This record gives sequence, C-alpha cells and structure tokens, in this order.
Amino acid sequence: MTSSPMAAARCQHLLDLLAQVPDPRKKRGRRYALAGLLAVGIAAVIAGAKSFAAIGQWAGDAGPDVLAALGADRGPAEESTYRRAFALVSADALDRLLGAWLYTRAVRAGGRLVIAIDGKTVRGAKAKGGKAPHLVAALAHGIGAVLGQVAVDEKSNEIPAVRELLKAFAGLAGAVLTIDALCGRPHNASYAGMVVMPMPPPDAAAGVATARTAAA
Repeated sequence: MTSSPMAAARCQHLLDLLAQVPDPRKKRGRRYALAGLLAVGIAAVIAGAKSFAAIGQWAGDAGPDVLAALGADRGPAEESTYRRAFALVSADALDRLLGAWLYTRAVRAGGRLVIAIDGKTVRGAKAKGGKAPHLVAALAHGIGAVLGQVAVDEKSNEIPAVRELLKAFAGLAGAVLTIDALCGRPHNASYAGMVVMPMPPPDAAAGVATARTAAA
C-alpha cells in the first residue's frame, strides 16, 4: 500500500505528467495504459531495478494496491510489455516530464534551489558513430536527481549544450547553479538571463564556477 495520502498524491501527480507522453502504440490490442506502464517502470528503477526483467519481477511482487496507485489497474504486465513501451515512447518527451516531476521534489538550501551542471560520458552505451555519448546534465542537490540533460554534439563541446540545457531553467529566479570553469569564462558568462560568477578563491574547488540567476 502507499504509506500515506501524501504519497498517493505524489503518485497521482506523476501519473498526470506521464499521461502527457504521446502513446505511439497502435490503439488495437492495447491492454495497459501507457502512463501506468511508465510509472511502474520508474518506481521499479527507483527501487533498484536495472533491467526490464527486474522491472517485470518488481511489478509482480508489488501487490495490487501499489500497482493501482501507479495507474496499473489491470495488474502487472509482462517484462516484454514494459520493454516495448519504453522502446516506443519519445525519450526526449519522457525526460522533460520526469525532470519537471523531480523539480517538484527538489530540496532547497537556505530558500534557494541549488543545481549542479556537469558533463559526463555514458559508459556502456554507443552512439551512431560508435562513440559513447557525452551528456550535460542538471543535478538537483539534496535529492541527487537529474532534472534535465542534453547530448553534446560530437563536433562541438559542452558550451552549446549547456546553453540549450539552461533554457529550461530561465524562470528559476534566485536559484544557484554550480558549473565548470570552462563555461564560466567571461565570454560564456551569460546563459538564458543568468550570470556566471567565479567562486571566491582559495576555498573554492578548482575548476568550478557558481552561476546565480540575475536579479529580476
């Protein structure tokens, strides 16, 4: 069972967002709602599932009350059903909606939302050219959740990707962002209405700059 009315409300908020993901499946033969399949998959991954087989097993063990709270009124689906659902949906659309949901769960420090911007190469994955994809991500301090991420073009560097990523955070007045020093150079210091300022030495870690939103 969900532990409280608040937990049930959070599940419903997630379901409302997932309902906005376009369903690419053919209408004929649909047995499970897409939002329910995605919600169960997300809950299973949060619980530690690292494969579609593990998602199917988690769903089978979750129980009817938990599944109902996640929008899976028809009970657990087969592993192959989860696999097909996640393979067909738009990864970008799902990523944006999950980022919006995680933003509502973000912890504030001193009344400010603190976000770390950093780039990482994805291990165990290959892009079309055979190279591992490199992503720039926004990580919310406090909950350790990625609020959004953008792929870095193979023929470019992180700076254009950071600019694209920060467009989603243009309305975060008062937020504090940490960002690599490369992106904090004077000629790169303005992103979507935000001003990048170096952290005061010598206490600041090397290679880091702090970005604060410009005053309204």
